[in-house]
Amino acid sequence: MTAERRIFLAVLMTSFMGPFLGSCINIAIPTIAAEFSRPAPELSWLSTAFLLGAVSLLLPFGRLADVLGRCRIYGAGTAAMALISLVAAFSPSLPFLIAMRALQGLALGMVFSSGMALLVAAHPPKERGRAIGYSAAATYIGLSLGPVIGGLVTQYIGWRLLFILAAAVIAVSSVLVRGVREDWYGEREGGFDVPGAVLYALASTLTLYGLSSLAEAPWMRVLLAVGLVFLVLFLWREKRARAPLLQLTLFKNTVFAMSNLASFLNYSATYAISFLLSLYLQLVRGLDASTAGLIMLLQPLMMAILSPVAGGLSDKYEPRLVATFGMALTTLGIGGYSMLDVDTPFALVAANCVLVGIGFGFFSPANNNAIMGSVSKYLYGVASSMVSVMRMSGQAVSMAVVTVLLSSAALHEAGDWTGGLAAAIRLIFSCLTVSCAAGIVASLARGKRERREE
Repeated sequence: MTAERRIFLAVLMTSFMGPFLGSCINIAIPTIAAEFSRPAPELSWLSTAFLLGAVSLLLPFGRLADVLGRCRIYGAGTAAMALISLVAAFSPSLPFLIAMRALQGLALGMVFSSGMALLVAAHPPKERGRAIGYSAAATYIGLSLGPVIGGLVTQYIGWRLLFILAAAVIAVSSVLVRGVREDWYGEREGGFDVPGAVLYALASTLTLYGLSSLAEAPWMRVLLAVGLVFLVLFLWREKRARAPLLQLTLFKNTVFAMSNLASFLNYSATYAISFLLSLYLQLVRGLDASTAGLIMLLQPLMMAILSPVAGGLSDKYEPRLVATFGMALTTLGIGGYSMLDVDTPFALVAANCVLVGIGFGFFSPANNNAIMGSVSKYLYGVASSMVSVMRMSGQAVSMAVVTVLLSSAALHEAGDWTGGLAAAIRLIFSCLTVSCAAGIVASLARGKRERREE
């Protein structure tokens, strides 16, 4: 098997397992709570610890991937994640399991920071968009199958098997990249900015945790403010560091800067959709979980089908045009959600799911192709990390908007509880529509991409 093929298969496996593991563990939370005799709300830390662990060292790992070699960082990350997942399967207590989830996140940060960089480096420019599209498709398939497989395994065998399955698949990914030789191992003399890494870890962790928990406790505003202070200090440090984690001059590159902004706006507009639709379909319309899940499955299904197609189109045509087309469709779909009411036909809800799925399927691989194609090969690790940073930051903002607006909305003003909840959901979707529309502007403003050949 060629090195290119091994890298392709390895990255597809981790692209699938990341979202799969997250979504299948979410469905197992009630069972885990019962086993450890803890209230289900406490288990929200299983997701929070995983997210914070992943984002806290993304940029440092991206820089290390550029300096030491992407295969080294990717191989170390997959090996660590496989081992941690196996240990997590035998967790004796909830605090131990939460700690393992945080370590899983750290290991996944190594994978995220180097996986796309490896994929891009292994394919010629004319094939990169399609490769990125297949990686995106694997992500959406993992997101779709996670609740289904997770539910079946949890019900009939036990939640611990989920971690064992994850360990096995990720171990195969680690073996695939072992021995793959990179033609270039980066700026070995470039150095590594340790103070910058510390400031980034503090800034990202405190900011995202404070933002995602605003509705739970007012003092989280203080945590958010402290995180933003560390963010300013990080940017100040990077501007003066001899070997910065993030070269701020990259943002003078309009394609790189606006593509990342478009990504942030897209995820801030779309991440909360599944949460809101779950509330709408089950609490407002009275559907059971399985029926609601089938309707919601339409969105990631369309994303999985169309991502390779969109990636291939972004190799032939301007990624800006392909991504903007996708963002426009997504905006129309979210705008449709903003008109949901207690008697909206389910066919219309399903049509919006399809529309958003098509839009996101076109946007994501084309936008990532534009980002990776706008930097030199020496910065693939940093660029790959920025893709993940924008995604996770957008997700945190999306859920922050939802929790703040839901907690402050007067749900009973409409005269009945379901009508009030529907009104609150419409308001939130209206806000998300504005964010997505701003993403169209950012996507168009990036200008034409100048392909960088090796």
